[in-house]
Amino acid sequence: MDSSSLPFGLLPPPPAHKPLESLPIPYTLPTGDEQALVSALAGSNPPLPPSLMRHQSDVCSPKAPSLRCAPPTVENVVATADLSCELDLKKIALQARNSEYNPKRFPGLIIRIREPKTTALIFRTGKIVCMGAKSESDAETATRKYAKIVKRVGFDVKFRGFKVQNMVALADVRFPVNLERLHAEHRQYCVYDPEIFPGLVYRLERLKVVALVFCNGKVIITGAKAREHIASAFERVLPVLSQFRKLDPVAQ
Repeated sequence: MDSSSLPFGLLPPPPAHKPLESLPIPYTLPTGDEQALVSALAGSNPPLPPSLMRHQSDVCSPKAPSLRCAPPTVENVVATADLSCELDLKKIALQARNSEYNPKRFPGLIIRIREPKTTALIFRTGKIVCMGAKSESDAETATRKYAKIVKRVGFDVKFRGFKVQNMVALADVRFPVNLERLHAEHRQYCVYDPEIFPGLVYRLERLKVVALVFCNGKVIITGAKAREHIASAFERVLPVLSQFRKLDPVAQ
């Protein structure tokens, strides 16, 4: 799945199911103001199934497949900040490079920089959302660069309230997963409709993290606000996925 062809590096549209309203990040940009966008970055999830609460060694028998695989890699950090002043977005769009402003289509200014390679949404109230960074430090560096760009246009900018709102990580368990069986046994905690979206959406309440699981073993972890949450979520999901590993037809 190539997210580069999608606007602002967002994930593909999810299934049109009501439970997905609780996903912690927006799959499409909201039509409201920046408060709606920031609010969409947080969500709530149902309780964990008992199998996720057990230790990995309790889940896997001696004959279970090896669970050795590379840790998840962070691919996108979404952060917000406040420039503490009212902005004239049209004026910024006319003077800043790599920016676009079409209020009929979206209420915010869209601007990009090459280093760190990121995209920012800047709103009239001074709120800013930075997306596309590969780390927390890159996200802060990029957000401060956007603040300097706005300041050079002539606004009294004061950089405040920087906060990481969401982190997206990719992982590979290195074995195919039977999503139909996983959905059947964990129906209360996941959503799966392959006719609409090829991945299974699995929610972990205590970590407030969502895992998108694909049949080829690829996993997208989203909703975390710290790397520790990503690692912890993967450690809990991995032994569960191993229970639904597709066997080699030859071995069967």
